[in-house]
Amino acid sequence: MGTKSYIKDYPRPQMVRDDFELLNGSWDFAFDDENRGEEKGWNAGFDSDLVIQVPFTYETKLSGICDETRHDHVWYQRKITLEKAEDKQYILHLEGSDYLTKVWVNGSLIGSHEGAYERASYDMTNALKTGVNRIVIGVSDSFSISQPRGKQRWINNNFGCWYVQTTGIWKTVWMEAVPKVHFDELKITPDIDEGAVEITAAIKGIVGCADAGICGAPADKEGTNDKADLSLYGEISFDGKTVKTFCENIHKNLTELKVDIRDYELTEWGLKLWDTYDPNLYDMTLEIRRGDECVDKIGSYFGMRKVSIENGEVLLNNRPIYQKLILDQGYFADSHLTPPSEDALIEDIDKIHQLGFNGLRKHMKIEDERFLYHCDVKGMLVWSEMAACYEFTDEAVRKFTDEWVQIVKQNYSHPCIITWTPFNESWGVPQIARNEKQKKFTEAIYNLTKSIDNTRPVIVNDGWEHTVSDLLTLHDYEEDGDVFKKRYVDYKDEILNGTYCHNRANLAIVEGYDYKGQPVIISEYGGIAFSSKDDDQWGYGNCVSDEEAFLKRYKKITHAIMSIPYIKGFCYTQVSDVQQEVNGLMTIDRKFKVNPDKIREINRGIGL
Repeated sequence: MGTKSYIKDYPRPQMVRDDFELLNGSWDFAFDDENRGEEKGWNAGFDSDLVIQVPFTYETKLSGICDETRHDHVWYQRKITLEKAEDKQYILHLEGSDYLTKVWVNGSLIGSHEGAYERASYDMTNALKTGVNRIVIGVSDSFSISQPRGKQRWINNNFGCWYVQTTGIWKTVWMEAVPKVHFDELKITPDIDEGAVEITAAIKGIVGCADAGICGAPADKEGTNDKADLSLYGEISFDGKTVKTFCENIHKNLTELKVDIRDYELTEWGLKLWDTYDPNLYDMTLEIRRGDECVDKIGSYFGMRKVSIENGEVLLNNRPIYQKLILDQGYFADSHLTPPSEDALIEDIDKIHQLGFNGLRKHMKIEDERFLYHCDVKGMLVWSEMAACYEFTDEAVRKFTDEWVQIVKQNYSHPCIITWTPFNESWGVPQIARNEKQKKFTEAIYNLTKSIDNTRPVIVNDGWEHTVSDLLTLHDYEEDGDVFKKRYVDYKDEILNGTYCHNRANLAIVEGYDYKGQPVIISEYGGIAFSSKDDDQWGYGNCVSDEEAFLKRYKKITHAIMSIPYIKGFCYTQVSDVQQEVNGLMTIDRKFKVNPDKIREINRGIGL
């Protein structure tokens, strides 16, 4: 299983070039607790006895430092050697760096970025030279709750379900050499009803083309080559068989086209659809050509699938799908938010499948894009959820919005993502039931997300107190299956109309908004923990003492949910233990705590 363009550990799997270099590994490292690094000229180079293993943050064991105390300002330094080519541009990519990042090459500032979860790219070309070059990166973080934090604590100790902070570089660092005219962004939209795929390619470096990129991203004002004789050439194939070739003249930096890919020799239906049980993927190669010369070439892939809503059901490829999801926070014992390897990502997906789930809700984290690739390949459904702020301020609104837009753009083309979830449990909008500004903010984010992507449902806000939302998703950690079923049967209308607290504390819908027949999903439940002698460890409700007690409770509550006709899916909490939270089906080092075959059997509805 896999795609033709796949390269192990390549960080951007839907836009692959051969000419790249991973810069993970040993970097010089320094704490700057007084925030005087720039004043001292560290941007031109610094001396330090500390070495860190990128991309692991200093708080983690795999970083080689393992200091969980707060340090708001950190510095990285590494030398690279290259033979600079005059016809190339050199781009440095940081897949994730938390939170304010500045990058210098040979003492020259080449760019800065605010955010933690999306990719940031920096053009190093003008600062590089042939020979040895020094890259210096300074990152500043804080305990501010006006910046998207997700599950990172904002006090000095863990509490509740909030964990050790993540400071600095926490995803892959890499560089690539690209032609001066090159692909910059790629957006792929399948249309199974018309048997076609829409391709939008943003191209940099064309003289006179200063229009906006995909979704309004600023384009270069100056290019290096004119657009004469430039064309976009593409080849789409499936399992090695060429399905379609196409060629389109390039007139501006944004090229859009729709390609019919139906092939009745490939299948009697003309298309190979992507589904959970048969995750078919098409390979695609794109080239920028000047005449017969290939100027730039990328490898990509896509899945032909459709997500829609009809009559209270979520449809995948025009057929109802019952979603059996599990909450996945993506934390690891020795590396926290950073996966220790690509193989660890694959292991998580395989074990989630082994447990009998067909999808996951990636909670409070934007995961490594390699994870999304393997979900694409393996047919794992993904709800993509934004990391929350924890207060409502003008600053929080700006930071949240800016980062969320970039995340939706970056991960748009992955077929595994079937739902966008910008808000969870009113985190960041704590007065949403009474505050008109907070209501309008959630409406704005819903509509902004839809303006970028109208092909997926958007949930606002997951768990309770929905305003506008394509799904009605409810969190309920009721322990007793009989009590749960009675509540959701006897009080169905009151729960859906927002007049009865479905989990004894919160209403499903904010006053002033109405239930409009959306599919209903229990998107958090369970959270069952084995008993522990450590008072700092916890789960939801009463702990259980052994596997038999766990399975009895899990089966009763899961089958209660599955027996209620209007509920169209569930999301169990959670994949693995995370630091002090011990309600995973696996330990944090991914050992099953209960027999996965028995969980799978319950999830299949056997004995319902």
